[in-house]
Amino acid sequence: MSQPPQAENVMNVSEARSDLYGLVKSAGDDGITTLIHKRDERVLLAPLDRFPAARKAGAFPTWTLSAAQKDLGTLISRAASGEPQVLRRNSTPVAVLLPADPDAIALSSDTAAHPGAAPAGGAVNSQPTPTRERGRRLATLGDAIGDVLSSGSAPGLSFGLAGLDEATGGLYPGRLVLVAAEPQVGGSLIGLAAARHTALVANGRVLYAASGPSSADITRRIIAAEADGDYARLKTGMLTPHEQDVVERLRHAPLLIDDGSDLTAEAIADTAPLADDLALVVVDRLQRARNPRLPLSGEHLPEASQILRELARTQQVPVIAVLDTDDPAIVNLLDADVILTLTTAPGQQVTTVTVAERDLGIIASTQLWPDLAHARFLDITPAPPGTTTPEAGSGLPDSVGTAADRELADAALPFTSGAVKGLAAEAAHLLAALRTALAGGHVKDLDELHTQLKAMAAAGVQTPDSTEGRRLTAALHAYNAPVPAAALTQPLAEATVSGTPSAGVDTDAEDDDEDADDDDGLAPGDEEDEPEGAVFPGLKILKDAVKRSKMHPIPVIRAEDRDSGPWPLISEDMSGEPKWVHPDVTSTRVAHIRDNGKRVRRDKFDVPPSFGDGLMCLIDRNGSYPSACSAVPLAPNKLLHTGPLNAFDKGQAGIYLIDVPEWNFPGMPHPLGQLVDRTDEQGRVWVTTPHIKQLERLHREGHLTQRVTIHDSWTGRANESLFKPFYTAAREARTDLVQVGGESYANYKTRVSIALRLLWPKREEQRSPFWRPDWRMSMVAEASVRHWTVAFKAVQEGHTLIALRKVDAAIFWTPNETPPDTYRIGTGFGEVKAKFLQAGEFIPEGDD
Repeated sequence: MSQPPQAENVMNVSEARSDLYGLVKSAGDDGITTLIHKRDERVLLAPLDRFPAARKAGAFPTWTLSAAQKDLGTLISRAASGEPQVLRRNSTPVAVLLPADPDAIALSSDTAAHPGAAPAGGAVNSQPTPTRERGRRLATLGDAIGDVLSSGSAPGLSFGLAGLDEATGGLYPGRLVLVAAEPQVGGSLIGLAAARHTALVANGRVLYAASGPSSADITRRIIAAEADGDYARLKTGMLTPHEQDVVERLRHAPLLIDDGSDLTAEAIADTAPLADDLALVVVDRLQRARNPRLPLSGEHLPEASQILRELARTQQVPVIAVLDTDDPAIVNLLDADVILTLTTAPGQQVTTVTVAERDLGIIASTQLWPDLAHARFLDITPAPPGTTTPEAGSGLPDSVGTAADRELADAALPFTSGAVKGLAAEAAHLLAALRTALAGGHVKDLDELHTQLKAMAAAGVQTPDSTEGRRLTAALHAYNAPVPAAALTQPLAEATVSGTPSAGVDTDAEDDDEDADDDDGLAPGDEEDEPEGAVFPGLKILKDAVKRSKMHPIPVIRAEDRDSGPWPLISEDMSGEPKWVHPDVTSTRVAHIRDNGKRVRRDKFDVPPSFGDGLMCLIDRNGSYPSACSAVPLAPNKLLHTGPLNAFDKGQAGIYLIDVPEWNFPGMPHPLGQLVDRTDEQGRVWVTTPHIKQLERLHREGHLTQRVTIHDSWTGRANESLFKPFYTAAREARTDLVQVGGESYANYKTRVSIALRLLWPKREEQRSPFWRPDWRMSMVAEASVRHWTVAFKAVQEGHTLIALRKVDAAIFWTPNETPPDTYRIGTGFGEVKAKFLQAGEFIPEGDD
């Protein structure tokens, strides 16, 4: 066989297959051409310069290197017959297979796409006919209509939810779909539903790029959804026979999961072409807050979105990206083709999905049932057992309220659900209270709301210039009556810091954050172990942790011993929780109506001009109490009276009577929080070990001038790991459930709270496997100390602290929308959520 002069290498197909990547690199870098032969067929693997037409998108069949290596024999046959085959690395053409016979195809720089060329990866049915291309390629309207009618949604490309498919038209190749939802709403489950349907029903290959959840998380969710299994129980590894059968069926599903570290959009774009016959890409998830460990977060999101959008186009597959916020400012930056916004309205059991397209805005909406216990959404019909399918329209009963009430509630729904922005917060809250009252049939609440609604309508409410805004304006006009506008402000009147109501204050509003000292938040039956299959068997885990300790702890102090020794000395005051406001900031209490119609009082802060321009940054710490269990110093056995101590012994733990040290740092509250107001006649207080350790550290660092004097003590041998197993289990469960949200996450938080409250039941009739008030207050004090310490570090770095409260809330004054970097933004234990408000706005709490 003679070698053409333009070929530097000659090899057979087997040799070429083994060294294909190297041959392509030599062609691209050095312009080297290789002659490859298969029996009587001969082709040239040539650089693109030998055939410039190969660079034109869609001109010739294209193959990724991995696909070409697998089917090299077939490609050689096609190329030898006169059909050039373009090889690409990811989406970039890098080389071309050409017929070795110079008569088979004209190797001209003018060579253009031939009529028989098929789209990437397809086959050509006719021989190529070189033509000269003049100007840009144009398509007639008739051709375009044919393409539209024939393309549609590719077979099997569905969300797996009929209602969502109807609202969106299904999943289209080449489009980036953004699923925008706040944490706990279930955004990840939309991507998972599409992945399950594509891989398990349509048998299409799916690449699931998990940035945040692990492959184990994704796998458990798929099993739970497919087998109707309890998602939380699956974390234990216990499977029913039915679930085991489902697992066997899932083993061969064409679903690829990438949860590797440093997962970037570039890495996803590089990996996708390596998956043969790829049908769908799911990216779970894009995180709004910057996380150094997650490249798909923070300021990297706009660039990542562009890469994913290009990936969808070059690979001609749908790409679904899940975003952990529905903030329009962030959503608009990402420039997706289709946006699905998930919201849940207060008091409703359904999740609303609003569908918007890039250039058109909102085009449709639908509702789904969140079946979060099984990690999935269900179509709205049929309704799950025990629920009622909403009727067409509002679903509000017509037996309560007037027609004007119901029309106003319906008109306000887009705003109160969060689907549409642009309504003042107080108006949205008042309208949400109306809907709650109507849905619940609360006639008394409606009577109270009517006056406020009529006053609001009379005063005028600014609404967006949109269809939703105009409908709401019209509905408000029905309430327009000659009622003094001042009536509207009555429930928002201000009170002084001391709590004395000003004139016009709604004195029925409750301070729902003030708990009675004898209220432990427990109910009969809480002391019983959780049933099998519980979302989080917190009490059982805590009991096992104590039982397995080698120090043989004493979990219950006998009833006859509780009135003597150290036990009467322990009180809730020992938490040391702060309730501090910066001395230059004016704090007032204002009445606020929650979405459920309950009236409460909330703080409002007015910042002095000396602070400069800025915003209030609200910091909300996640899981303060269970996080403190990771290393809280406790005395597992009895506390012995050790009296006055010359110095604190790190090997001991218990309670200590100390002088309140002098604190001269005006920008921070006292390290002992409200304890400084609970001293005895000699100015002393009883504290637990976490506060002693904190004061010792502050003295070593020079923030306290004198060392702590211990006048009395009750102590025992210390152990910091007694609650560590509980912490570990709670952290792992939260990592899974915080993304699922809904009832499962709410049950988890309830079980965590009950387990820790049972350490010190206050009422004699309340049964419990524990009675150790020193354990309970040490755990709370540890949470308080950690909360104070992180805030103090921020102040030391130059940040201005406005307020510090409880064990999880801090408010800073910041000149830009950036929280202090001493805090880690995220959903894990010890991490925080950050929110920004203007000065003068009320401070939301809990479920506000």
